[in-house]
Amino acid sequence: MMLRRVMISLAYLTLFGSQALATTSSATPQETTIIAAPKSQPITGELRLLGETASEKKTPPEKPIIAKIDISEQRMNVYVNGLITHSWKVSTARQGYYTPRGEYAPYRMHTMWRSRKYNNAPMPYAVFFHKGWAIHGTTSIARLGRPASHGCVRLHPDNAKILFKLIKAAGGMKSAKVVISN
Repeated sequence: MMLRRVMISLAYLTLFGSQALATTSSATPQETTIIAAPKSQPITGELRLLGETASEKKTPPEKPIIAKIDISEQRMNVYVNGLITHSWKVSTARQGYYTPRGEYAPYRMHTMWRSRKYNNAPMPYAVFFHKGWAIHGTTSIARLGRPASHGCVRLHPDNAKILFKLIKAAGGMKSAKVVISN
């Protein structure tokens, strides 16, 4: 994108800097005058476009995969390289339980995990982000969109699988961040 802008800018400079310019204003076609442009000088120095130098390279975001969970909305938005790619209903902690707020880095991932604390409950595509809390698939699909969990962030199993694969494809846990807010 940056290269394209530079090329367009250079094309304009080349076209209008060394050729004659036609001015039409409100004149009829027969009255159009041609004004010779002054001989242009070569461009020197630094070319700036929208505040950036043309030679600056954009670096990818520090964490290319960000899962943002909004507890009040019971929704997760997934960002890949800064662009939202998915928005899913979730279930977070129901009354009497707690889903931690803050920014976390995933520290463990399992395609299938079972909760030792809650009767061996299945946790497909689990992405653990803080102590024992995880984002994972659930069989309680009808409860998505409202608080229903013991504190984890529950997703539809298909969506949990997508998130899991996105994190793996981006380079693993070091390439992801989980952000939970009210």
